[in-house]
Amino acid sequence: MVHTDTQAGRPRLALFDLDHTLLPLDSDYEWGEFTIRIGWRDAAEFGRRNAAFYADYQAGRLNVPDYVRFATEAVRERGPQEAAQAHARFMQEVIVPAIRPQALALLRRHQEAGDQVLIITATNEFVTRPIAQALGVPELLALELERGPDGWYTGEIAGEATMREGKVRRMARWLAERGLAWDAVESTFYSDSTNDLPLLETVNHPVATNPDARLRAIAQERGWPILDLFSAQP
Repeated sequence: MVHTDTQAGRPRLALFDLDHTLLPLDSDYEWGEFTIRIGWRDAAEFGRRNAAFYADYQAGRLNVPDYVRFATEAVRERGPQEAAQAHARFMQEVIVPAIRPQALALLRRHQEAGDQVLIITATNEFVTRPIAQALGVPELLALELERGPDGWYTGEIAGEATMREGKVRRMARWLAERGLAWDAVESTFYSDSTNDLPLLETVNHPVATNPDARLRAIAQERGWPILDLFSAQP
């Protein structure tokens, strides 16, 4: 359900990127590093390729289909049961200790105000759905993974990747499914990265959150709010 601002008469949306926005880490990258630690992947080769893909992402030139095939290879090989067990351990050891009270407080403020809160992330659904649940956000738009006849992941993307302009289009479809459009809602989006400029430029209220240097400069130039959510953390 999308709640309505009784004064303006417009539904209010609070959209959040995940990695380096609500979490002080990149969950996709950390999952890859975790698979090395549990012996699923060779440290030298996988680590080298994982770091290269991450650098491409930061530079805004990531080949998403190639990365998704690479990033899901170990999960696909291990199968649903072993993958689920590993992810539960990943949550316990990596993600839960990284969840900060500032991030939870920000989410709760929006939820208690009656805003519809969504996490929209380029990281795939296998990695992120349990994280969204841990953050108390039921509505997640993540990169969806194709499933084969056996019901397990194929390594391909299902539909459009939630990255760059894809986030805007996925959100537009989400709105349309509820009989809404961008001009009929009051929207806020929190993100750390210039990869999210298309969505930041679409919403009513862009908030540069823990921004990288490039986004910080753009936000300062355009007068966007800057939120350093984890600045008090060591």
